[in-house]
Amino acid sequence: MDKINLCEIGKRIQLRRKQKGLTQEQIAEAMNVSIQMVSNLERGNKAIRIDNLVSISKILDISTDYILTGKETLRDIDLLMSQISQLSDKDRGMVEVIVEYCLHNK
Repeated sequence: MDKINLCEIGKRIQLRRKQKGLTQEQIAEAMNVSIQMVSNLERGNKAIRIDNLVSISKILDISTDYILTGKETLRDIDLLMSQISQLSDKDRGMVEVIVEYCLHNK
């Protein structure tokens, strides 16, 4: 089994928080923890407790698997597909172009 890297977990939490347009303060308030605790998680200074893992995954709308391992689950992919399906035809076309670009420029 791969060793869990706290810094990588923190980076995934921070990235998703920023994608959602949330501040550390908003996350801390929603979790009923201190801003310092959220900051420590994002910097990889502290391991995340199970109850906080579940809480932050709900707030950020990502799976605990993704937070811990960086691997998306079917739920994560379904959510992304749902979000893409809500885009206009023009915006969906832009997503397709970006995906094609990424696939061909690995």
